[in-house]
Amino acid sequence: MKPASLRWRLRWLVIGVLVAVLVPLGLFSMRITLREMDELADGRLAQAAHVLQLMVRGAGIDALAGASTPAGGGPTTLPQSRHTFESEVAFQVIDRAGRVRLATSNFAALPVGDAAASGFADIDWRGYRWRTYRTCDARAGVCIVAGERYDSRRDILRALWLDHALLVLLGLPLIALLVGWAVRHGLRPLDRLARGLASRAPGSREPVAVDAAPAELRPVVRALNTQLERLEDALERERRFSADVAHELRTPLTTSLISVEGARGNADAADADAALGQAQQALNGLARRVEQLLVLARLEAGVADRPREKVDLVPLAGEVIEELAPMIAERRVEVSLDVPDVPVTVIGHAAGLLALIRNLVDNALRHVAGGGHVLIALGEAGASTLIEVTDDGPGIPPERRAEVFARFHREPGGHNEGYGVGLSIVQRVAELHGATIELLDAPWGRGLSVRVSLPRAAG
Repeated sequence: MKPASLRWRLRWLVIGVLVAVLVPLGLFSMRITLREMDELADGRLAQAAHVLQLMVRGAGIDALAGASTPAGGGPTTLPQSRHTFESEVAFQVIDRAGRVRLATSNFAALPVGDAAASGFADIDWRGYRWRTYRTCDARAGVCIVAGERYDSRRDILRALWLDHALLVLLGLPLIALLVGWAVRHGLRPLDRLARGLASRAPGSREPVAVDAAPAELRPVVRALNTQLERLEDALERERRFSADVAHELRTPLTTSLISVEGARGNADAADADAALGQAQQALNGLARRVEQLLVLARLEAGVADRPREKVDLVPLAGEVIEELAPMIAERRVEVSLDVPDVPVTVIGHAAGLLALIRNLVDNALRHVAGGGHVLIALGEAGASTLIEVTDDGPGIPPERRAEVFARFHREPGGHNEGYGVGLSIVQRVAELHGATIELLDAPWGRGLSVRVSLPRAAG
């Protein structure tokens, strides 16, 4: 099913709420009105009977009914016109002997015995339901019976409810139109937000204005701004990574192709082997460069946002030394590991911390001459856990140390210059772990010491 629009939902929810509230209130009001109308009509009927009783008491029943009853002993009958309301009301005047002395034509033949005792009663007479009220006056010696047809009362109520129903029937469509207008008017901020988003230039980092949005939309706009910023960051990372790959892989690929073509076109076996060796060396370098680029891409893509765990750095340092053993042997560099007898733990991501230590050691090995020394030290100081890699290479002047973290920056003087992404990886891992990096002078009089301070694991 196609989801309903927000305007449609709001419009019908509001109308539904109004109907749900107004219909029960209308039914309750109808019951109250019916009861009040019955009480009012009963009061009017009793009042008419008492007025007639006072008239009989003052003038006497003989004066009102005539000196004598009509021939045949019937009551004096008051003439009634054909007007509807006159035929719907009636009364009787009964003397002490139980004779009807005075009556309206529609109650002249009503048997006296059919009238109930004093008070209100309901009777059926000549096809109609009547509401009667009887009162007796002992001093005047008469009883008065006043009656009113129920259909007369219902006609009055029907007219009242018809007037009210017409107002409701005519008012509901108007209410629906007004609710629709109010919903459209109330949702205009959403329309403005949609137009603003549609008109944004690709790649724009300008946030959507929050102050101009209604209070209910401000959390949505803030969340939207956060998501737009994350999206732009992701796109920027993708663009930067694509440029990095194109920049960094061009040279080794070209070198490998040239070496392979040279080996194929060279008839001399020794020269062909040398060319193939160069191609193999270039491909090895390409593989390592791709590995570093992938590590950097994973870190920037937020792989490290996964849940963290307690990591012991000592096994990681040993794994790095084992991994780089061929390079250490080739360079004839002495690598020593200074660790305490207890585990050195932090809360973080093992893969990222392994990449950090590997790139620190790799960077040191590439700037140390044959026979040089690299020291890997792990320890704790106060609330921090320290990773320190020190070499006795040429070092970096203090004025250039801020530049070495730039991607693809290569410090001159290194042997077999690296790819310029090692310290970028170190910096990114440090940022993800809330760590700080310091570049210090080595304590041996020359060289560089890189110290990474990570928050110490609790417990």
